[in-house]
Amino acid sequence: MILVTGGLGYIGSHCVKQLKKQGEEVIILDNLEFGHLGAGSGAKTYIGDIRDTDITRKIFKENDIEAVLHFAAYTSVGESVQNPQRYYKQNVAKTIALMEVMNEFDCKMMIFSSTAATFGEPKFVPIDESHPQNPKNPYGASKLMVERIMKDYESAYGLKSIALRYFNASGADPEGDIGEDHTPETHLIPIIIQQALGQRDKITVFGDDYDTPDGTCIRDYIHVNDLAKAHLLALKALRNGHATDFYNMGNQTGFSVLEIIKAVEEIAGVKINYEIGPRRAGDPAKLIATSDKIEKELGYKADFPKVTDTIATAWNWHKKHPHGYEDKY
Repeated sequence: MILVTGGLGYIGSHCVKQLKKQGEEVIILDNLEFGHLGAGSGAKTYIGDIRDTDITRKIFKENDIEAVLHFAAYTSVGESVQNPQRYYKQNVAKTIALMEVMNEFDCKMMIFSSTAATFGEPKFVPIDESHPQNPKNPYGASKLMVERIMKDYESAYGLKSIALRYFNASGADPEGDIGEDHTPETHLIPIIIQQALGQRDKITVFGDDYDTPDGTCIRDYIHVNDLAKAHLLALKALRNGHATDFYNMGNQTGFSVLEIIKAVEEIAGVKINYEIGPRRAGDPAKLIATSDKIEKELGYKADFPKVTDTIATAWNWHKKHPHGYEDKY
C-alpha cells in the first residue's frame, strides 16, 4: 500500500487518482486544512495531522505501508516571509515526525514534494540539479532542510527518498472531476481564471520592474498530471533500488505573468482586469527548469508540454466547478 500525506490537496489528489489508475492500493492522510473530501478518488482516508504520531502509527499498524508520498506542507512564499515559524514547524518538524514513524515500521521509501524555491535567485537558466541552492525565503529554506535530512536518513537508517523539485504546478485533471481549489487562492492561473469568471474585481501583478522582457516575473508551468506521472516513475525507481536523489520538474519554458494573463484571455474569451502592484517579498525574477535528468534517468516525458493546453484544463475545471469542491458549502 502507498500512503499519500496531503492526498486530498491539489497535487496529492491528482497523484492519488493516477496511482489508483495504475492499480495501486492507496491510503490518504489529510487534515483537511487545504484538502477536500471530494478529491480522494474513493481512496481509504484518515483525517488527521502528520504531527500526530498516534494517527500515523495507527495507519501503519492497520495497513501494510510500502512507501510514502509526502505532500502535506505549507507552500506560500509570501506567508513564509511573514511567519517563518509556521513553515519550519509544518514543513520540517512534522516531516521528521512522519519519518520517525516510517523508521519505526521499517518503511524505507519516500517521495518528497520539494520546490524550485530551494534555488533562490538563478545564477543561470534553465536551472539543472547542479545549480547552487540558496533559497530567498523560509518556504524554500524549509524544503531544502528536508532534502538534507533525506540524505542523512538514508545514510543512518536506510530510508531512501526521491525529492521532486516542482516549478509551477498548474492545470487540472482533463476528465474534470478534480482540480485546484485553495482558500485563499495563491496560484496565478486560478486567480486569473477567477477574475475571468467574475469572482474577482481585478487581480494584482506583483511588480513590473524585474529584469525580464516585460518586467514581470517569469515562471515555468508544469501540468499537475505530469507531476503525478513523475511520482509514479519515482516510486518505480525506489522499488528497483534507486538511491536517494533529487529531480527538477518543469517544462523547460518560461512565461511571464503578463503572458499568462494573455493566454487566459484567449482561452476564456474575456479581458482580464489587472493592476500593477509592488514586488512581493522573496520572489526571484526568473525560474525555468531543465528536466533532462529525470527524462534520462527515469524515462519521464511530459504529456502537457504546451502551457495553453495546461491552462485549458484549468479553465474547464473552474467553469464546471465555479465554487470549487462542494464540501466547503
